[in-house]
Amino acid sequence: MSTNDLLGSVSKLSDETEFYTPVPKGYEVGRCKYVVICGTVMSGLGKGIFSSSLAKLLQDKGLKVAPIKLEGYLNIDSGTLNPFRHGEVFVLDDGMECDMDLGTYERMLDQDLARANFATSGQIYTSVLQKERHGDYLGRDVQMIPHVTGEVKMRLRELAMRSNADVVFVEVGGTIGDVENAYYVEALRELAYEEGPNSVCFVALTYVLEPPTLGEQKSKAAQLGIKRLMEWGVQPHIVACRAENPVIEKVRQKIAQYTNVPLARVFSMHDCPSIYMVPRMLREAGLDFEVIRLLQLDQRVDLMHERMAWLNWCDFVERLKNIQHQVNIGITGKYTSLRDSYASIIHALEHSGAHLDAHVNIRWIDTSQVTGDNVAEKLDGLHGIIVPGGFGTRGAEGKIECIHYAREHKLPYLGICFGFQMAVIEFARNVCGLEGADSTEIQARCKHPVIDILPEQEGIKGLGGNMRLGGKDVAIAPGTLAWRLFGEKERVRMRFRHRLEVRPDYIDTLTEHGMVFSGKAPGEPIMQIMELPDHPYFVGTQAHPCMTSRPLRPQQMFVGLVAAAKRCAYPQENFPAPAEVVEQLMRQWTIAAQEKAHGRRSRQKT
Repeated sequence: MSTNDLLGSVSKLSDETEFYTPVPKGYEVGRCKYVVICGTVMSGLGKGIFSSSLAKLLQDKGLKVAPIKLEGYLNIDSGTLNPFRHGEVFVLDDGMECDMDLGTYERMLDQDLARANFATSGQIYTSVLQKERHGDYLGRDVQMIPHVTGEVKMRLRELAMRSNADVVFVEVGGTIGDVENAYYVEALRELAYEEGPNSVCFVALTYVLEPPTLGEQKSKAAQLGIKRLMEWGVQPHIVACRAENPVIEKVRQKIAQYTNVPLARVFSMHDCPSIYMVPRMLREAGLDFEVIRLLQLDQRVDLMHERMAWLNWCDFVERLKNIQHQVNIGITGKYTSLRDSYASIIHALEHSGAHLDAHVNIRWIDTSQVTGDNVAEKLDGLHGIIVPGGFGTRGAEGKIECIHYAREHKLPYLGICFGFQMAVIEFARNVCGLEGADSTEIQARCKHPVIDILPEQEGIKGLGGNMRLGGKDVAIAPGTLAWRLFGEKERVRMRFRHRLEVRPDYIDTLTEHGMVFSGKAPGEPIMQIMELPDHPYFVGTQAHPCMTSRPLRPQQMFVGLVAAAKRCAYPQENFPAPAEVVEQLMRQWTIAAQEKAHGRRSRQKT
């Protein structure tokens, strides 16, 4: 049976055939290619970093790429996951709460992704069971194969059509051998068979051990992990070897011999100072062209586009490597023992620092240990602080003490989501004289609930159900610092994940005492950005601006914070004010965008 006959059999599902592989209407077999990344030995090795870096190299060549992360857990999304267990919850523009790897893809590819780029076992099983209840399987007994695997393949092909991608990058969460992701691997094996030769490239990301007591690299664990993948019917085309140090050729030869992978495609992905240097490692190893050849994409490559894109990226990486100045910024939260809880913030600071020639040294401050008596000691030596998002009461008073100190001692401050709310509470207590001001999340029956759930949200039940999620428009007040930071735009789009707001009853009192609400929801009394004019840099937002920061276009609020911190660290240097720095950068981005558009038009004419 040919591939087209096989795919066409979905409409003839009956007892006469075992083939069942649903395809979207109009799907063209073999047009879209797939790169599949699986992990062996252990999780957390950086599948998302490898996948997004390789996807970026293909994108630079003028190919259209679309990533998708397949997670094995039964949650419908990542919204209820504890950051200690799974890192930060990344929110997409359409409101999908997902794995932090989606943030890596957005940053590397400079794309706004959507729920089609993220799937969990919970989503897959829910869809299959709903179809069974609707009778879509025509009385067949519903099984893992072909129905659940068919649903996975349907998701991938729908993404290919919706995005019109040349290449879909499929990252399989977890590790080969896990029960929960076995059906994903089976579905991808079937996909490779159905799509035909040169349509799917499998990458095995593994780990090369280097025990300190032995003093040499060992490949046995990597060999056994890849062997497990091969037992499941998947022959990898590329092996990426994670290691602390460069993997020596002898070890690469062993892995090549035991996995049937040519030595040129056994790649050392060793530790480097920044994940943004990984694309160069891949490019120097020639893996991008190996994939092009494997998938027969030579005719779709645009070398002119690649030269321009690669020069811009190399300029950013060189800036990272040659930073001259240092600033110390404190992240004051309660998940400080797990850095992945604040991954987007870390990257936003790195992006801003690269463009401002300032290496950001992050100091982690657990606010559950901060009091009014020790706050000066805890913040000593810092040039700025961030109070990040979070939920719950633990550490809240410590955050308020940090904000109080930053406001009174003119220490640059950026409050994100919960940090915005805590700044409002601190101002209400210590400037407006509202004793007992608090959030109803922290103190349900507080005297002055300056932060409260809005009336229209109170009737919504279910954890996470009453949250404002995803991209929302924000109206910016002209003449404010926020207005200048956003390039004098009166409306911008930001991403949100919260359920409480500034209570409208208190807005007049807060503004009368000097707080400026420079951003709000259009047509609604929902305050979304605040600032203090008589401070070097005191800004808070109900949004999560870190989620839209990009390596070549750092988010403006973070640029402003790093610029203010740099002025604080080097008062004798007379560096420009935050708003002036952002305005200069935005002019550069505008020129770069115009040059890119001109180059695109020239290539189209050619």
